[in-house]
Amino acid sequence: MNYEAYEAAASRRIGTLGGIGIRRAELFARLGIYTVGDLLRHFPRAYQNRGHILLLADAPCGENCSFLLTVGTQPRSVMLKNRKTLTKFSAFDESGSVVITYFNNRFVEKVFQVGRTYRFWGKLSKEKGRFAMASPQYEPWREGGVLPDIVPIYPSAAGLTQRIISDAVREALSLIDGCRMPPVLPEEFRIGLGLPAPDEALRRIHCAGSLADVERARRYFSVEELYLFSLGLSLTKNRRRSGTPPAMKPVDLTAFLGALGFPPTGAQSRSIREIAADMTEAEVPMARLLSGDVGSGKTAVCAAAICIALQNGFQAALMAPTEILAVQHYDSLSPLFEGLGYRVSLLVGSSTASQKRAVKEALAAGETDLVIGTHALLTPDTVFSRLGLVVTDEQHRFGVAQRARLGGNGEISPHVLVMSATPIPRTLALILYGELSLSMLDELPPGRQRVDTYVVDERYRLRLNRFIEKQAEEGGQVYIVCPTVEASDEEELEGDVICFAPDGSAEFRLRSPGLKSATEYAAMLQKEVFPSLKVGLVHGKMKGSEKAAVMKAFAEGTIQILVSTTVIEVGVNVPNASLMIVENAERFGLAQLHQLRGRVGRGARKAYCVLVSSSGGEKAEKRLSVMKTTYDGYRIAEYDLSMRGPGDYFPTGEGAARQHGSFGALLSADMTLFRETMRAAGQVIAADPDLTAEENRFAAGRMRALLAVDERAMQ
Repeated sequence: MNYEAYEAAASRRIGTLGGIGIRRAELFARLGIYTVGDLLRHFPRAYQNRGHILLLADAPCGENCSFLLTVGTQPRSVMLKNRKTLTKFSAFDESGSVVITYFNNRFVEKVFQVGRTYRFWGKLSKEKGRFAMASPQYEPWREGGVLPDIVPIYPSAAGLTQRIISDAVREALSLIDGCRMPPVLPEEFRIGLGLPAPDEALRRIHCAGSLADVERARRYFSVEELYLFSLGLSLTKNRRRSGTPPAMKPVDLTAFLGALGFPPTGAQSRSIREIAADMTEAEVPMARLLSGDVGSGKTAVCAAAICIALQNGFQAALMAPTEILAVQHYDSLSPLFEGLGYRVSLLVGSSTASQKRAVKEALAAGETDLVIGTHALLTPDTVFSRLGLVVTDEQHRFGVAQRARLGGNGEISPHVLVMSATPIPRTLALILYGELSLSMLDELPPGRQRVDTYVVDERYRLRLNRFIEKQAEEGGQVYIVCPTVEASDEEELEGDVICFAPDGSAEFRLRSPGLKSATEYAAMLQKEVFPSLKVGLVHGKMKGSEKAAVMKAFAEGTIQILVSTTVIEVGVNVPNASLMIVENAERFGLAQLHQLRGRVGRGARKAYCVLVSSSGGEKAEKRLSVMKTTYDGYRIAEYDLSMRGPGDYFPTGEGAARQHGSFGALLSADMTLFRETMRAAGQVIAADPDLTAEENRFAAGRMRALLAVDERAMQ
């Protein structure tokens, strides 16, 4: 089958579509959309049901509703004192009339014509006894015409309205009209699961005629993503490690444990023994996963592994998913190992060119024993003199392809220790990391305090703000985590929208509370709410040096309130922080919330975690209530797996912030489907180990795109 027409259309740059110039192309790029193919896989995150038409007289005020209205007066625009424009006209139905206004949108003067009928979607209000609507969405209506009842709502960015995205998607779909999409799933496997053809699924996800269409399309892409991930896993597991392990002998860790400053727990001692046996007795290089709860002491165990390698005369590398975490590892481990007589270096994206060159030269010459860094350690020009151990602080951001690359290409293959920053259920760990041996830290050090956790809504905002002030007055510090970096056009989503339960099938309605963006929220808090306190901001789009400066100021106590995205989710250690607030908490997985909660309660202060959610959804409330009563990370992970499925544990370039095209969380508790998909991928790899067959070519490309490391997310 010839798929060249589809691939040619999908490879076109987004700027070739109508109405998308350089500025809008840059805005689309912020969503990871560069080509028509990227746009086609920018799937809706919710849907509005505009098919239920109400009369003006019957509609509730203050809620988004659909109206079929005829324009009664010609739109007129006036200039306001602040140099903004206001365009106003009236429209009517059989029950009454309404005054409609638009701000800074004179274009509508040419859109609306007296006597023509449109479908409007917006909030009705009453002003001086008359109905009014401000900036409603609209679509031309004609007798006998069909307007979609189900309207998609896309993830957006500031400056990209739903109309801009929808128009672009509509044109993109027209470009592939009549083209055949190259298959990803094996045909027999797809048909056996009763899934639609990929062409149908793609159109239905964007242009659904019913909720049933949406569910079928979402399930197809959910299975497709799982299959691609399974291909990557199968490739890694089938790739036999070449060479021999570094020759290491058992060492005396007495001096190391003395320098550590505290006795290891039983779980830490057990894991150190398992790792030591792998590094000194096994006939193949170690490949081990170290999984542990928040605060269980994974860093101390990995430090013991590093010490074994260094005492045997080998070099070690510790790779972290973010520069913040890499710097923190460096700050905590360099005094320890330098005190033991070893040389430690830092290699991150914000290092200057001369610093990077000096570190790489020292590594190649054997003049550095331990290097700590980010993805910069993966560059081809980073050469080690005698690399014996690679530790990756996984955090699901280094994909399976990167795990395989760390095994080394020479005759001697270094030992590999992978640390999981999120407790992973044992059953899932055996599937996701089947090529790795497993060590579990299922015991917390003594004295680790419990963080009191509360779930509140916007009604508690004033009390919450006073609590923040109280914490600061008493010398504590506060994290406030937001789900997005910048504001988008979320005002279009206010009101009832159709979303999906975590299993991807049962829809539910929620009143969208609007997402808090870290950038705008931090500015508002500093200016309007806490002017006497220092409010800081950190997020993944900042330069590494900027993030490091903010985190240093927070660690030193000069910043009392730190507003951030989930960039502080893992490993960040500020013992003085006593309060964690998570905004729009319903948008996060429980395992992720548990990680965020683990950022506080690390010192002597009593610590609290407040989850703010106004979703109104019963299932969201039920999920969040688990956090109030459960503090065991493994139990939380098991519950999250049963409610949301394995999607949150998939390695992706974006890590926790899964972007457009991500349906992994829709599989819910259907572990049977998970295993069937793994089996199908394994059969394909067994028959075509390099995925070079024509029927697997497109799947191979999609797999590499899904599992690639996004270096911008790791700066």
